[in-house]
Amino acid sequence: MPETELRIEVIALLMDSDFKFRPDTNTWSHRDGRPFTRAEQATALQATHAELEATAALSARNAAAALEQGTAVEALTELLFSYFARHPEARMVMDVLPHMTEEDRTEYERLCAIAAPDGGIYLPYED
Repeated sequence: MPETELRIEVIALLMDSDFKFRPDTNTWSHRDGRPFTRAEQATALQATHAELEATAALSARNAAAALEQGTAVEALTELLFSYFARHPEARMVMDVLPHMTEEDRTEYERLCAIAAPDGGIYLPYED
């Protein structure tokens, strides 16, 4: 039995859908509110079972990753604020890094990799 080939363009379209039916266009919408074109709606309705399963799995994985990232940002903020509280002269993260224990530095690096895989993160600022 041949494997079902997944069409990436169909999965991408489904990932960008909010699945809310628009009575004004008789289509679903993109996440940004734009209605599907008739061609996009036809494509979405022709998705195979395998493509729907792949979309559901990808959505679940994205949601889990977003949750993990949010949790990592919170933990990273707590870790850094604990060092800023002990070192009020510190103004930047690089100012508190030398004061971290080896264990906290390892945790800091682990959390950074999750919270900011591209290397950029903005932590909350409190006066």
